[in-house]
Amino acid sequence: MQKVTFGDAQIPGYECGDKSSPAVIVIQEWWGVTENIQRQALKLSEDGGFRCIVPDLYKGKLGVDVEEAHHLMTSLDWPNAKDELVECAKYLRASGSPKVGVVGFCMGGALALIAAQHADDVTCAAPFYGTPDPAICQTDKITKPVQAHFGELDNLAGFSDPDAAKKLLANLRAAGSDCELHMYPNVGHAFMNDLPAPYPDWDAREKTQGFPRFDSAQVNAAWSRLLEFFRKHLA
Repeated sequence: MQKVTFGDAQIPGYECGDKSSPAVIVIQEWWGVTENIQRQALKLSEDGGFRCIVPDLYKGKLGVDVEEAHHLMTSLDWPNAKDELVECAKYLRASGSPKVGVVGFCMGGALALIAAQHADDVTCAAPFYGTPDPAICQTDKITKPVQAHFGELDNLAGFSDPDAAKKLLANLRAAGSDCELHMYPNVGHAFMNDLPAPYPDWDAREKTQGFPRFDSAQVNAAWSRLLEFFRKHLA
């Protein structure tokens, strides 16, 4: 991926793909712009033919452990992050992409829904295991297509557990969104990560965060649905 800047504030990010192709904004987890997130953007571009950009909302900072990642996320200026996502979508449209979708993971899942509500240039959104604070995003006002992905074993109550996912679906349906919810068995939070980073191995990740291990069958199913969703709505 290539480093880029966009908007009047020269917001940093990483981009790949043909500028004339439909674009997807790929939003980071609370760790920051890690190798995992860049790999996901590259896969989406290579397998789907999309132009992808990862805006660096932490401006180069990375969480090396849970405590630091939590600090970075809670210190994030969320209204400013919303504005940066709006600018990102504008940049993609202005520089050649006919349509823009957004996908995000964990914190990025919540931000994907924020972008769906507040960015006029965003056509559709695919949040993974994250829901936003209603103070900044009212999901019952999102009328754009949404494909949501959650793990049945997710234990982050109120944010990405099954009850939070079902509440999100109810709100989207109330708004009239063309929405779908996919609940994946045998997996929990962050199930799309195919690397244990920032932990040295899967044992350390599971011990520290309590998340089930990588399940390639569920991940492959999610990728298939995600690509189909973006091909449908960004064509």
